[in-house]
Amino acid sequence: MPQRTFRISPYLFFTILLATVAPLCTGRTATASTPESQAPAQNSALPAGQPRAWAQGAATNELHIIDDDGNAPLRYRIRKIDARTDTTRLIIETRQGDVARLIERNGQPLTAAEDAAERERLNTILQSPSDFIKHHKRDNSTRTDVMQLVSLMPQAMIYTYVPGQPQPQSATSTQVVIDFRPDPAFHPPSMLADLLTGLEGRMWIDAASQHVTRIQAQIIKPVDFGFGIVARIAPGGTIEFEQTNAAGNRWVYSHLVENFSVRAMMVKTIPENTRMSASDFHLLTAPVTFQEAVHLLLSTPIPLR
Repeated sequence: MPQRTFRISPYLFFTILLATVAPLCTGRTATASTPESQAPAQNSALPAGQPRAWAQGAATNELHIIDDDGNAPLRYRIRKIDARTDTTRLIIETRQGDVARLIERNGQPLTAAEDAAERERLNTILQSPSDFIKHHKRDNSTRTDVMQLVSLMPQAMIYTYVPGQPQPQSATSTQVVIDFRPDPAFHPPSMLADLLTGLEGRMWIDAASQHVTRIQAQIIKPVDFGFGIVARIAPGGTIEFEQTNAAGNRWVYSHLVENFSVRAMMVKTIPENTRMSASDFHLLTAPVTFQEAVHLLLSTPIPLR
């Protein structure tokens, strides 16, 4: 069976949280408004069926995305802005892991020296393939954790339809709008599943495809790992993201904003304030190896300054 890569998913906020918390563990409804220029339309008719059924259908679809077999890889660009950096990269998905090439810093093209250093890094991947495979094996562990959380989410939350069913201005089809909050009767089966007890939010689900198109979530209470000794996620953090059908039936996130903090080992507080956007999606005609992806990226002309 080919090794599967961890695809970008609308449940990316679980990945963001796990990227901070999982290494430590192992060694009011969020109503963030849409921008004022995008006042949502209203759809007064409530959807048929129970809101939990919509959440379950959406979770099932997300599990398929996360456990994608790699037969329909994408090429795209991603810009990430945090307190330290502002970088834009070209990404090519492969079954062994995604390969990235830095193309901009702070919204500006690289210098010739910066591009030469990036080319050297990519050529090193070709010379040391075992290092690349070892690095991306961590994706498999994260994928397993995220799949557990996504599987548990339908039973971990109480779901209610949002009155008026506010539709995003950019929506091209009907969205089912559901609020979620922790179910006090849910007992997390693992340390990482405690994440689900501290989240409230709102989700928009495409009525036709049952894919999540938007989530706004808020951390409403401290979430402790190992009784707070290993880590604690502070309340008040917010996460929001949007998802799009990039090509064919490949659903991926297109926008993410997350602001929260984690106190690690009762000593160090780690702030996570990040904006990410993915764009310029292209579906590849066939899967490629990571070596082929490196060559494709190296052969792509980019502007320099």
